[in-house]
Parts: sequence; C-alpha cells; structure tokens
Amino acid sequence: MLHEQGYITDDSVAMSAFLSLQLNKPLLIEGPAGVGKTEIAKVMANALQTDLIRLQCYEGLDATHALYEWNYQKQLLHLKMVEHNQQAAEEKEKTIFGDSFLMKRPLLQAITHHKKPVLLIDEIDRSDEEFESFLLEVLSDWQITIPEIGTIKATHIPQVILTSNRTRELSEALRRRCLYLYIDYPDFEKEWMIVKNKVPGIDKKLAEQITGFMQQLRIIKLEKTPGIAETLDWAAALTALHVDHLDKNIIEQTLGVVLKDWRDTRQVQMSLSELMEKTGVKAKL
Repeated sequence: MLHEQGYITDDSVAMSAFLSLQLNKPLLIEGPAGVGKTEIAKVMANALQTDLIRLQCYEGLDATHALYEWNYQKQLLHLKMVEHNQQAAEEKEKTIFGDSFLMKRPLLQAITHHKKPVLLIDEIDRSDEEFESFLLEVLSDWQITIPEIGTIKATHIPQVILTSNRTRELSEALRRRCLYLYIDYPDFEKEWMIVKNKVPGIDKKLAEQITGFMQQLRIIKLEKTPGIAETLDWAAALTALHVDHLDKNIIEQTLGVVLKDWRDTRQVQMSLSELMEKTGVKAKL
C-alpha cells in the first residue's frame, strides 16, 4: 500500500501500517523530526481514498480546541434578528444550538465524517498529560457529549495515526492502546531512493553526493539534526539552481536550507573540509 503511493519504506513500516488497518487500532509512530512520520498518514489517506483530518498538538491544547466550539458571534447575531419574534426565551435558546452554529474541530470532524477518515494526531508529545488522558477516553469510546445537544457517537471509527518526537514520555495507558512503530533516520540506500523518487530530474551524481553528505552530518552532534525533509529541500533547491555536483562554495551558500540553528551552521562550517573528504566531495571540480 505504501509502496504503491510512492512512499519509500521497509517491511517493518509496511507491516505496522497494514496491521493498524486490519486490527483497526491506532498506530503510534515515534522518531526524530523529519523522518516521514506524518507522511505515512497522508499516504494512508490517499491509499484508502478518504480524507485526512489533522489535529496539530501544542502546549496548552485543550478539549475545546480539539472537539468543538460554538460560533458565539453568529449566535448573537441570530438572537438579535429574532429578538422581536413571539417566541419564548427557551425556544429562542434552542434555535442557536444546532449544526449551523457548531464549529467542528478535528476530533468531532473525524467522529461525524461521512466515511472512515484517517485522523492524524500530530506531535502528541507536545500536548500536556491532561489532554492525553482526555484523548485516551475519546479513542476508547468514540463518542463525544455536547451538553446542549447530547452524545454523538462515531458512525465510522477513524483510522488513527499518532506521531511523537519524544520531547516527553507518553503514558503507558496511551501506548497500550496503540500499535507502536519507531522510525529512525534512513540509511544511505533508502535516503538515496527517496531523493530520486521525490525530486524528479535530479542529477544522479548530485543525489548520491547530497545523500552521502547528509549521512555524515547526522554523525555530528548537532542541536537540530536534519531529517529527510531537509534532504529533499536541499535536493530541490540545488536542482532549481541547475547544480549537478557539490563543491565547497555551493555547500556554504546553501547550508541554510539544511541547518536551522546558528551553532550547527558554525560547527559544520568549521569542519566542512573534513565532511567533504568523508563524503568524497572535492573542493573544486
């Protein structure tokens, strides 16, 4: 399924995705940033020909922002329009608690979707433990209670993908609820195949040099180790510049595509000659 959608992967990743679908269980994917965790959810949605619904987690995320909110401005405008109607106050109140005034956030969107969607809960480790506990309850029951409306049960249970960069340890309860997959940085062969697949028309020699250089970069202890996303950005940038090989000048001029921390940039600049030698890149060609 993943291969058919152009996602370069290995057997363990493909098996985890397959079992998650067959068992209808959430799949928790951990690993460094930029190794393709989120991409699995996108590919799965394409393969299933369904919609991808994404909940981006962050510190301070609460149930309101994940579930639903009432459109208060629209409610007030409606009440203003009907204030002279001969309706009892209770009847007017009932009219403003309907679907037309309900702002569905990702979890409610997934539960009420017209067909089985893929629900991506991205970077769950960035949320706090309270939200994680709330999420666990939703994943167990697949129903949401809205006081003004009642309980809404899922018509189609979503296919859930959770991702984590391991900025904090997740609870054992959440881990038990999910299948687990860890994705690490790819080896040379896999990364080279990804570059060739995702950057059409890239020079073969350039693809090999980029991949080799990135492999060497990840050996260095950096503040923000570049992932596959940075590899692809660099490959696309160099291709747009009509570069067909790496040299010291072009590496120095485009380091900002790969490295996103000034300390990392300085460190790599200081050891650039050594990195180039290990990669097999000559200073001038």
